[in-house]
Amino acid sequence: MSHLLWKTLVLSPVVLGVTVLVSARAMAAEVANPSEDIKAKASQIEAPEAIGASLSIQTEQPKINQQLFAQAKTDGNQVLEQVNRYSSEGKNQNSLSQVTSVSQFSDVQPTDWAFQALQSLVERYGCIAGYPNSTYRGNRALTRYEFAAGLNACLDRVNELIATATADLVTKQDLATLQRLQEEFSAELATLRGRVDSLEARTAELEANQFSTTTKLVGEAIFAVTDVFGGNTGDANNTVFQDRVRLDLQTSFTGKDVLHTRLAAGNALAFTQVGNNGVGIDTAEGTQTFQLGSTGNNGVIIDWLAYYVPIGPAQAYFAGTGGIHSDYVATNNPYFEDFDGGNGALSTFASESPIYRIGGGAGAALTLPFGKGGGFFKPSSLTIGYLASNASNPGPNQGLLEGNYAALGQLNFSVGDRFSIAATYVHGYHGAGGGNLFDLGGGLGSTNRVVGTGQANTLTTLNGSSSNSYGIEAAFRPSDKLSVSGFVSYHDITGFGAGDDYEAWSYGLGVALPDFGKKGNVLGIFAGAEPYAFNRGGAFAGTGNDIPYHFEGFYKYRVSDNISITPGVIWLTSPGQNSNNDDAIIGTLRTTFTF
Repeated sequence: MSHLLWKTLVLSPVVLGVTVLVSARAMAAEVANPSEDIKAKASQIEAPEAIGASLSIQTEQPKINQQLFAQAKTDGNQVLEQVNRYSSEGKNQNSLSQVTSVSQFSDVQPTDWAFQALQSLVERYGCIAGYPNSTYRGNRALTRYEFAAGLNACLDRVNELIATATADLVTKQDLATLQRLQEEFSAELATLRGRVDSLEARTAELEANQFSTTTKLVGEAIFAVTDVFGGNTGDANNTVFQDRVRLDLQTSFTGKDVLHTRLAAGNALAFTQVGNNGVGIDTAEGTQTFQLGSTGNNGVIIDWLAYYVPIGPAQAYFAGTGGIHSDYVATNNPYFEDFDGGNGALSTFASESPIYRIGGGAGAALTLPFGKGGGFFKPSSLTIGYLASNASNPGPNQGLLEGNYAALGQLNFSVGDRFSIAATYVHGYHGAGGGNLFDLGGGLGSTNRVVGTGQANTLTTLNGSSSNSYGIEAAFRPSDKLSVSGFVSYHDITGFGAGDDYEAWSYGLGVALPDFGKKGNVLGIFAGAEPYAFNRGGAFAGTGNDIPYHFEGFYKYRVSDNISITPGVIWLTSPGQNSNNDDAIIGTLRTTFTF
């Protein structure tokens, strides 16, 4: 039998699968589609590389006495014994080492009547697809199991012809031949049917107990041991063991869209920074990514509900809650950004530019790709987005349009797969009552802040304010083993009351060495200045005009596809923009489980 037939027979554990032990009188019964059978035997037999090449059977037992098969036509007990012996195939994985010759498996020779009969049926009815001109060519000896698979294909084909009212194409001689072949190979056909019945039972059980046909669960669990050292800050904090768990239900209705429903729980809280006077520093410096979305008591919340769907060439994004700008726009910070997950940088500052931390909540965005390029980076694109922090609140100065919001526009340019640069603009409205600039959607009157000093964050006006922020983000990947990325952002805040205006700056540069020491590992070093603001009056008068530098190093060690361990250090100078305050050093050992 030719190499091509062999390839066809071995392509699926279900070709062998969908077999019915048909008699000549039951041929009109409906049988499985032959196209489904082609999905069956690959896990059992490995095809040779060319016609006449050595045959490699992965699970066959040594040759069974051919005389036994001849007697099986009249002796039911012996047929049953053959079925049992064939059914035990594959249980002894060491059987291959016992084979000393291919001929041990070659039970059906090209000169046998059965071989020639099947050859005639294949060529007449096109039982086995894939042969030029629907002809069957081959002169290689077959195992009885292989032969039974070919016979099964012809049985299916003849049944198909009968079921479609083309039975006149099947001759009485061929029906008689098929009946004789069925009798000759009844043990093998029965074994195939038994194996497929078992497979179908397992499949039915899986289908009955599966969670959903459209939804998969993606989870992440983070355990982190962390402590802070240095002056009063170190004395005021203890070593902690913190956790955060995210369960993301990802649902697709068309195969191209994705609905994210994410549950989160955690107990992680950021360290308290303390100045030399023993008083707490008003700052969010040193906040780590796993400390976001945490209730502090392991209470479960829906922290993100969002839908991605293509609209023509564009990608649309809709957020019901928990939306942030980096969900839908390229941040150009590879290996450091992990959507605040547990496989990127330790800190919120090193993971992405602070400009993406302004606002959040519910809203929509649209990204239109253009030009060529992309590759490792996202392709060149134009993105616009709008997120409202209090969209669900119908109260005064709240809601989708009247409450706090942040509108983003970004042009992202990718040059091949080595360089990408983006220009970002974010306009924010911040209602009366104060709040914070980098609040990640905390909303009106929220005390939430995720990055930067108090001077850069605090919106003191009682009349509200607006902000205009400008950023540049770029990434360069000179080789597969090196990535350099960085950002700079400027923020102009205009208060609606006297003396409420101020400016803030931030910048950072990171170097990542992917696959450092082992594939999947990442060594990352990041340095920059967390958002700061100088010469603010009022409550901030005299609080300090020093730049708060941030230095960070981490090494993500990939234990397996699902587990990584990341030790790292964050060093903060001049916390709270005041060099009189002792530096703070945060040490973390983070373990991340993904599933």
